[in-house]
Amino acid sequence: MELLPLALAVLTTVQLSVAVSESIKGTRQTCDVEGEEFTVDKIPNSKCFACICKNGFVECPQPECPIVEGCYMLLEARDDDCCRRCKGCVHNGIHHSSGTEWKDPNDPCKILTCRAGVVTESKLRCHTQCPNPMPPAPGQCCPICTGCLVNGQKVPPGRAVTTTEDPCLTCRCEKGRLNCAKQACPVLHCPPSRMYTEPGNCCPQCRGKRGFLEPPRGACMLGTRVYPSGTPISPDHCTRCSCMNGTVMCTKETCPVLDCAPEQQKTQQGRCCPQCPIFEDFHSSCSYGGRTYEDGETWKLDVCKSCVCMQGKVRCAMHMCPSLTIPCPPNSKLEHPKDQCCPRCVESDGVCTVFGDPHYRTFDGKFFSFQGTCKYQLTADCTNHTFSIRVTNDGRSTRSSAWTKAIAIKVADLKVNLGQKMRVKVNGKRIEVPYRLDNRLDINRTSDSVLVTTHIGIKVLWDGISFIEVSAPTTYRGRLCGLCGNFNHVPKDDFTTRRGKLLQDANQFGKSWMVGSKKLCARTRQNYPFTERRCRGRKDHRFCNRLRSEVFYQCHKKVNPTMYYKSCLTDMCECPTGRCYCESFTAYAHECQRLGVQLPHWRGPMKCPNAWTTAGLNARGREIAPRNLHHSRRQSLTMLH
Repeated sequence: MELLPLALAVLTTVQLSVAVSESIKGTRQTCDVEGEEFTVDKIPNSKCFACICKNGFVECPQPECPIVEGCYMLLEARDDDCCRRCKGCVHNGIHHSSGTEWKDPNDPCKILTCRAGVVTESKLRCHTQCPNPMPPAPGQCCPICTGCLVNGQKVPPGRAVTTTEDPCLTCRCEKGRLNCAKQACPVLHCPPSRMYTEPGNCCPQCRGKRGFLEPPRGACMLGTRVYPSGTPISPDHCTRCSCMNGTVMCTKETCPVLDCAPEQQKTQQGRCCPQCPIFEDFHSSCSYGGRTYEDGETWKLDVCKSCVCMQGKVRCAMHMCPSLTIPCPPNSKLEHPKDQCCPRCVESDGVCTVFGDPHYRTFDGKFFSFQGTCKYQLTADCTNHTFSIRVTNDGRSTRSSAWTKAIAIKVADLKVNLGQKMRVKVNGKRIEVPYRLDNRLDINRTSDSVLVTTHIGIKVLWDGISFIEVSAPTTYRGRLCGLCGNFNHVPKDDFTTRRGKLLQDANQFGKSWMVGSKKLCARTRQNYPFTERRCRGRKDHRFCNRLRSEVFYQCHKKVNPTMYYKSCLTDMCECPTGRCYCESFTAYAHECQRLGVQLPHWRGPMKCPNAWTTAGLNARGREIAPRNLHHSRRQSLTMLH
């Protein structure tokens, strides 16, 4: 049975552990109503899961629960809660959640932390990086230095750095002023055998977790031992604890900041803090990595780490990266830019897709079909009105089908028109691709499409036939409107009209976003019912079944092809060209590539020439000579047979 971590799906066989934060075992259930919500009867506590159809599979992202790894006082989830939580602490009659930290209101240098029912009290030990520091700011503990440089490493605003000699020292920069302090590590609840310290980190952590084992009334449990209330406890030479009505209260000494390498630090028997050896010889230079550096000279080791030579000693500082939730939350991905030290979870751009006999997948993942043959607002910024994208649909002389014919993009006073056969106009003038206009507009070509990139972050991919992909940065979340929805990560309200009314019918929703005169419509009569379409049955199935072939096999686990297969059958019913199945294939291939699946060259085996070929254009977008163009058309016709 397959283990599916973090976000998965409706199950044929379900085993749910007591904690919702655990993984679910089972097999994935498919679905074909993209973006719709699902109720999962087989999952206990189903109220904790919001299941939706995504990429043809039912996915049930888990609720955002606190991290419980390393907790040895793990409480079961209450009836009104979906998460297991670590036991908190009661201090002076106030409850504090595990993992929280607070200051003594009467002493800004006194820090208290709560970890799994253990309160640790310690005092900050200040460390000044300048000879004449300023006094502490009101409510702060440590003196302040002007400038934000530590051992040659610049401290970014709002971030922190530490030193390789003492990773428990933290230096922060606020408004060009540096504040450095060392804090004692919290007392851990787990047995010593389960403690470990990652290289370069200050404090040890607990490995694994354990359910709450309730000791006798008023007693406390620390490690593997139970202590009656009032019992003194000495975990180490730096710490003094006692049990007070079920909470372990500890006071821990904060050791001085050291400037020697960790391997040189020694702790004498019976003492709390390590010390550096005493060097009588003074050196005016330092050796590091086979090079010699003069006193006061700084150098960078990488984007995260810098060093300085100080009186013959090499002192280094490095960035402290914020903790991340791995894997990243839904609708975001992990990025680690080469020129930056820390990885980060970055929210993904919203993507709206249109293809075939128009099928739409909104920014929030809702899928619907709408065969209108007029001009419509595909998407626009309905808050600040920074851009709009409109599409013109054509009936192609069919009775009830439609396809996207042209796209009009407007950004301020800039207008871009995309048409059939890769025709591109900017402000009414035909241009050749690639094209660039100052820093406002870039138009380039891919292997099968034209890519328009605007300076506001809106991108449009157009294949010159029927496929459109609009991507919007997260700054537009909740600000968009049109056939592509509002981009608020909630699929169920995507059928909202221009006047703010929520509809259920896709046809009525589509009509509500019509723009311009009805005279521009390619077919003014009402759509014929689906039963009157001239579907060819077995032949259409034979064409569309190619989507399930080995050519696309690598993607089938990421994107269920069923939805695209059904769209393909719809497209082939009144297909005027004989190769409308290619439009669903194009949409499926682009979705696979967007999810990181590298597909083989599929157009040849599937007999789907791209628009560059059918338009008679070469790699630079220029027309092919008549003889070559004739050969290209003849080759395309041969492929279709």
